[in-house]
Amino acid sequence: MIEVEKVRYIYPNGVEALRGVSLDIREGELIAIMGENGSGKTTLIKHLNGLLKPVEGRVLIDGVDTRKSSVAELSKKVGIVFQSPDSMFFSESVWDEVYFSLKILGYQSGEAESKVEWALKYMDLWKYRDRSPFTLSGGEKKRLSIAIVLAWQPKYIVIDEPTVGQDAPNRKRLELLINKLRKDGVTVILSSHDVEFIVDLRPRVILLSRGQIIADGPAESILTDEDKLEKSSLLLPQIPLLMKRLAGIGVNPGCLTVDEAIREISSKFKSQKIW
Repeated sequence: MIEVEKVRYIYPNGVEALRGVSLDIREGELIAIMGENGSGKTTLIKHLNGLLKPVEGRVLIDGVDTRKSSVAELSKKVGIVFQSPDSMFFSESVWDEVYFSLKILGYQSGEAESKVEWALKYMDLWKYRDRSPFTLSGGEKKRLSIAIVLAWQPKYIVIDEPTVGQDAPNRKRLELLINKLRKDGVTVILSSHDVEFIVDLRPRVILLSRGQIIADGPAESILTDEDKLEKSSLLLPQIPLLMKRLAGIGVNPGCLTVDEAIREISSKFKSQKIW
């Protein structure tokens, strides 16, 4: 598992981005790290593969201290997909983008080619393998950035702000992909402030504010707690907000989805013989 122990990080300009953060992430978990801009989300995920090293405390990846291992070695276990896909691209074709990352990590040609084919087919990008990555749509670029990381089949995959720039169909596609990864046994860690996207995934939610964890628990508990969300400058998702406003008729405020809300409201009205 990933163990973050009392991690403190200060940028060269003096900004203290993490203030004694501790958490454990176990194999197979789906985690959403949430909070306002500047809460420390990106700083935290950069510690998970050694891109940043703690000023105090330590991060262990399956028992390996990130301060004693290279980013290349750690990236084979923890792959990070950053927010802007274009920042990851520089090759002439979709195939080359994925292949190059594998060669950098030391894979031999035959194995690398096999992994490229697997990753592009897994992400439904095989038909675009000869295209320039810069000619892809926004959703396709996001899938390619994930394919680049998936190709070396890391044990843990971290996706920073997965829904930025994505329209409704691509958001749904990302949701299905994340659930597929989870089903395949990949530990998925999301960094996001998009409560509507996260609520449908029902992950374990870790709330950050000003470099500290202020809440850690199931989505059903965290994303229905307006006080905790407010401390992280996040709004209640629409369904929990609706249920809160209907609290006067005695409905369960813990509903997260439209279907749950309909069942709960229907049940309450029927029990009171309103319809």
